[in-house]
Amino acid sequence: MELLLHIYLFIFGAILGSFYNVVGLRVPAGQSIVRPGSYCPNCRKKLKWRELVPIFSFFFQKGRCGGCRTTISPIYPFFEAVTGLLFTISPFLVGWSKELPVALALISLLVIITVSDITTMLIPNKILIVFLGIFIVLRIISPLDPWWSSILGAATGFGVLLLIAIISKGGMGGGDIKLFGVLGIVLGLQGVLLTLFFASLIGSVAGITAMLTKKVKKGQPVPFGPAIAAGSLLAYFFYHPLIEWYMSFF
Repeated sequence: MELLLHIYLFIFGAILGSFYNVVGLRVPAGQSIVRPGSYCPNCRKKLKWRELVPIFSFFFQKGRCGGCRTTISPIYPFFEAVTGLLFTISPFLVGWSKELPVALALISLLVIITVSDITTMLIPNKILIVFLGIFIVLRIISPLDPWWSSILGAATGFGVLLLIAIISKGGMGGGDIKLFGVLGIVLGLQGVLLTLFFASLIGSVAGITAMLTKKVKKGQPVPFGPAIAAGSLLAYFFYHPLIEWYMSFF
């Protein structure tokens, strides 16, 4: 029975991942996420149901549009699969508890802002406002211990990133600042600080690697959203084991 639940979660996550791709691509462009229906951005061909099956349609079509044969971005199946996998493993990490909806909502936000940031270098306010309301409600239902850690986490996440932006004179985007404020509600004070540490580490390694491989030039802005997403997941799911591991050295 539990295996079936995990399978359902994967399917559900993959379907939502397909929708999150749409949200992450359309909202920054100021487009509706409802109309028009899914279409090829090159030839504008309206996609049929068999072209919209998460993950599988991409491979069945050999990564090309059925109309104009233009290459389809691998972003679509990648984030469908990632969302499905993260949904599937969440119960193993937080249990079938009141915390599970929090985990699924956090994954949803992180997938959307990652798609948005890597394609447009933007994290739209509309997305953050929607999830701000969702997280406030979810943290009332499943509060942190102590409950005020959410408030302190939000204030700290926003404040620290704002301070970094001021000191670096624009080195931190406004979307990143507001995103940390929203994440603070979910993660609390310690969690949001740990997220900042991981995001900075991951972002630095990724940036240096990209420059060494000449994929980006020195001084060229790179999206920080993916690093924030990775750091958030590490801090949220593995906070206690990581702290215990760290304290074992003392």
